[in-house]
Order: sequence, then structure tokens, then C-alpha cells
Amino acid sequence: MNSAAPDSGRTRLLMIDDDKKLCRLVTTYLEPLGFDVAAVHTGPEGVERATAPGPTAPHALILDVMLPGMDGFEVLKRIRQKSTVPVLMLTARGDETDRIVGLEVGADDYLPKTFSTRELLARLRAVLRRSTLNATVTANAEAPPKEVVVGDLRLNLDARCAVLGAEPLVLTPVEFDLLVSLAKAKGRIKSREALLDEARDRNYDVFDRSIDVHISSLRKKLHDDAKEPRFIRTVRSAGYMIVAPE
Repeated sequence: MNSAAPDSGRTRLLMIDDDKKLCRLVTTYLEPLGFDVAAVHTGPEGVERATAPGPTAPHALILDVMLPGMDGFEVLKRIRQKSTVPVLMLTARGDETDRIVGLEVGADDYLPKTFSTRELLARLRAVLRRSTLNATVTANAEAPPKEVVVGDLRLNLDARCAVLGAEPLVLTPVEFDLLVSLAKAKGRIKSREALLDEARDRNYDVFDRSIDVHISSLRKKLHDDAKEPRFIRTVRSAGYMIVAPE
């Protein structure tokens, strides 16, 4: 589905209106302001151009209600089957019913044809801002959480939680940070000093063995065995490493 929004360059605007004089007026006004305006003058042409994929797809539409070949409401219905591009509808009629129908069909805003060019620009910029915001929110909502996975151990970095199989693990902040550090270095040895330096707990003496206490606690929670480790392996005189269990 085409969710058109302007990028860092010029904004591509498609005007679907049979009033060629108005199209020229809008083009003359908007092009110096960062818009590339294209115009078509029938309903079927509008549907075809508005839903065409590729780098020339419009970022926004200005759509007239009264069109030859197909009225603006039908044009909008067909566009909405394929695209979420922002649409500003125009009408020569000030009928409230027309405005309601247009909005219900999927228009983002509605403007009578007695508009001023400044109002047109303001409304266009508003629907483009809303479109960009909605696209960002949707993308963030659909983006998978950042995870580090080792075997059946999953570490969610955003939520700072760990799950072993279907079992949630209750970890201290230091334990979670140590486990993440080991997991990200999967297959490589991490020294005690490096692990503690990456942990949140800074209340330790570099000469003590506090790292071993944290690792011992982690092993218990992971149901791991130091002699036959599934996850955390001790490397004599070097530190620890995490291995993916078979």
C-alpha cells in the first residue's frame, strides 16, 4: 500500500480537476514553494496516476468532486483500495452532505473552490504533516523489539526482559547487562573486567571476584551447569563466554 509522504526533496502533488485554468493557477503558486505539480482532468486518469507505483508516485492529491468520466467520490474510493496518499478534496458546492461523504470515503480534508491560495497551502501542509506522523507511528508500532537470541534464550533489549523457552527470567539489572554482554559476544571470550565495566553496577573492587557471584546466580536462573554448560562457559584465567546450546 502506498503511504505517500514527502521526502527531503520536493513534494509531488497530483491535481485531479477538469478546470484547467485552476490547475495552472495552483501550479504557478505552489511550484516556487517546493511542490512539483502534475494535473489530470478526468476521473479514470486520476485513479491511474494516483495509484501508479514507483518513484513518481504523488505525495498528496488535490481532488475535485465534479469530474468527467467518474465523480470524485468514486475516484477516491478506488484510490483508497490501493493507497493511503493524503487527499484534499475540492468542490464548487458548499453542501455539508458532500463534505461529510468525502470525509467518510477517505478524504483527509475538504476545501470549497472559493479558497484562497494561502489557505490551500496551509491545508496541504497540514495533511502532509499528519500523513508523515501517522506513517512514523505505524512504523514504530510494527517494528519488532530489539532482541538478542541464543538458542531458546531471548533477551528483549527495549523491555529489558529475558525469556528462556516460555519461562520469564527474573534478573537483576546487573545480571541482565552481563547476560546481554555475553550474548552479543557469542563465541568470544569476555574478561571479568570487561563484563563488569559493561554492567550497570559500578560498586565493585576490580580485584574481587564479584563477577563470579553474578555468573553463579545467572547459571542458576538459566538452569545451567558449570561442569556441562548449556549457556555460560568458564574459560580458565580468561573469563567467560556464552555458547549456543544444541
